[in-house]
Amino acid sequence: MRFATKQDIEAPIADVFRILTDFEAWERAAMRRGSEVARTDKLRSLAAGMRWTVRFSYRSKPRDLELELTQIEQPVLLRFAGVSQAMEGAASIELMEMAAKRTRMHLVLDVTPRSLSARLFLQSLRLARARVDRKFDQKVAHLAGDIETRYRAFRSY
Repeated sequence: MRFATKQDIEAPIADVFRILTDFEAWERAAMRRGSEVARTDKLRSLAAGMRWTVRFSYRSKPRDLELELTQIEQPVLLRFAGVSQAMEGAASIELMEMAAKRTRMHLVLDVTPRSLSARLFLQSLRLARARVDRKFDQKVAHLAGDIETRYRAFRSY
């Protein structure tokens, strides 16, 4: 199943990319929301091959996710692959400069089931496609707002 959305961000493309690749800040944000995040690679700089193990609760059950940064093209592209017991997925974040201080972020998420229960779960999402797409758009809009807030805070220092 594929989810896709576009959001415009009031910040230069280089700053949007810098904020998106501040993985330590995203790790802290996930931990504040109750997830356990551990970096599992030995890379010292931003590069494809960065890996994380994430443990979180979804529908009152603990879930484990292995996440890897598979491709990076500075400052326009980030690709991730994730695998859990029930599903696997790929995410792509593409950035396009619209103006000097305006960036369009195109986020695509492809999810495929690895079990029968996951297949049934995705089928239920397909039946409620309009509502699921609306919620996905809202979450990405919230992410874009967070990026704008972090950009303004960084600029004010």
